[in-house]
Amino acid sequence: MALLEVNNLEVSFVTRNGVNKAVDDISFTVESGKITAIIGESGSGKSVACYSMLGLIPTPPGRIDGGQALFDGRDLLQLPESELRKIRGRDIAMIFQDPMTCLNPYMKIGAQLIEPLVYHRHVSVSDARKRAIELLDEVGIRDPQTTIDNYPHEFSGGMRQRVMIAMALINEPRLLIADEPTTALDVTIQAQILQLIANLQKKRDIGVIFISHDLAVVADIADQMVVMQTGKIVEAGDREAIFEKARHPYTRKLLAAIPSGSKAASGGEPETLIRVKNLCTWFQPGGKKPIVKAVNDVSFDVHRGEVLGLVGESGSGKSTIGRSILRLVPITSGHIDFDGTDLTSLAGTELKTMRRRMQMIFQDPFASLNPRMTVFDTLAEPLLLHGIENRKSVSEGVLKLMDDVGLARAFVRKYPHEFSGGQRQRIAIGRALATRPEFVVADEPVSALDVTIQAQILELMAQLGREYGLTMLFVSHDLAVVQHIADRILVLYKGKLVEQGSGEELFSNPREDYTRRLLQAIPGRGLLGLPG
Repeated sequence: MALLEVNNLEVSFVTRNGVNKAVDDISFTVESGKITAIIGESGSGKSVACYSMLGLIPTPPGRIDGGQALFDGRDLLQLPESELRKIRGRDIAMIFQDPMTCLNPYMKIGAQLIEPLVYHRHVSVSDARKRAIELLDEVGIRDPQTTIDNYPHEFSGGMRQRVMIAMALINEPRLLIADEPTTALDVTIQAQILQLIANLQKKRDIGVIFISHDLAVVADIADQMVVMQTGKIVEAGDREAIFEKARHPYTRKLLAAIPSGSKAASGGEPETLIRVKNLCTWFQPGGKKPIVKAVNDVSFDVHRGEVLGLVGESGSGKSTIGRSILRLVPITSGHIDFDGTDLTSLAGTELKTMRRRMQMIFQDPFASLNPRMTVFDTLAEPLLLHGIENRKSVSEGVLKLMDDVGLARAFVRKYPHEFSGGQRQRIAIGRALATRPEFVVADEPVSALDVTIQAQILELMAQLGREYGLTMLFVSHDLAVVQHIADRILVLYKGKLVEQGSGEELFSNPREDYTRRLLQAIPGRGLLGLPG
């Protein structure tokens, strides 16, 4: 008998615009000792299906319209809340997507870890603490005897996710639900988390539901796969069948959206637009903490019209380099020459004038867009500020930008919260292009997007780059993405430049161990046709 058997599950949400069926008559099973991956874009219903089984969707507006979720023969959907609470966190545990929003910032990690063990197993606090330390060590937390008394903000994103895994496993559940547990993590940290989940699953012989929008992420660990689109299961089967003989057009679309291959080399003698020489950008945290050498003696050229990829883990200095070039952070030493002008010497009006020629696309468009400004106001502001358009012509300028980034003109009076993540990123791109810049820094512009939306944004950026004649610094931790869009790639490690070359050169013959580690960490290497 299957550990979990879902039959004809239906979930809907009642909104002002009517009833939205989020999960539409789906059925699947999860076996002990197996990993079942549920794949689909945002809005496909994959998370809602799992949340509804555990009573975690708000009612109202959510409601379960029908179906069964049999766990050990008991229908989770029919259990009273008191009984479901006993199962949730003990027999069935969940790893949520964003650990920072799930961990209590006012509680030490240890207190949060032992809480479910004390509640469900009635273990003493001292014994629970011992068990928590053992589990922190098992999931790869360094010095668990000390770090157990740290607060969530004292951990990196990858370490917080390990804490969430430990919290989920502390009661030794039989079923583990992992909801996008690697989204927005560095590719190396992502690989570690995936391997950790796979190892723990085998060691403990538990069933796992792994929710993801990215087929490549689950390519190496999933036993069974369920593909969802707009609330329905469109395809299901074992991993090999899905990857090798996908039947449904939607599955094939997801596979096609995974970035692969190197950008074709451009001919001709390159012209240098930007020359970075011995750049150092250091930060003083304050107190007795040591100076953070975010960028430490880095030199490179950016050729006019090229896309230069900048890769490395979080903390390697990638974003700081981009912000240093644009003079968004103070530079400690070194020189940045932009088309014959020393940027390090500019200030006031001169710097403002130069900034028209240099723009930035930020990682999180929701955080970088003013929530109180409509799309029209967001795009009109730089046009008016730099005198590109006047009050009479600004409307036409805004509408042209909307056309360029693929947004319907009818959306021009909407606010950021009324758009999807991909649409907001298009707005951010439009804002960056408003000044008709020569150079754009794109800082992780697709890291948190669905793989299909990611593919659309990458294609849009490549197209606009050609149309606008842009030179671009493309910052990312994902080598597969950078290989797809960049002409050349720079590899950063702890603030230093360790390797550079074309995508083909780096992928086929990396010289540095660090580059090889980044390549080995790319999920779904076999799917992407990568060596090793």
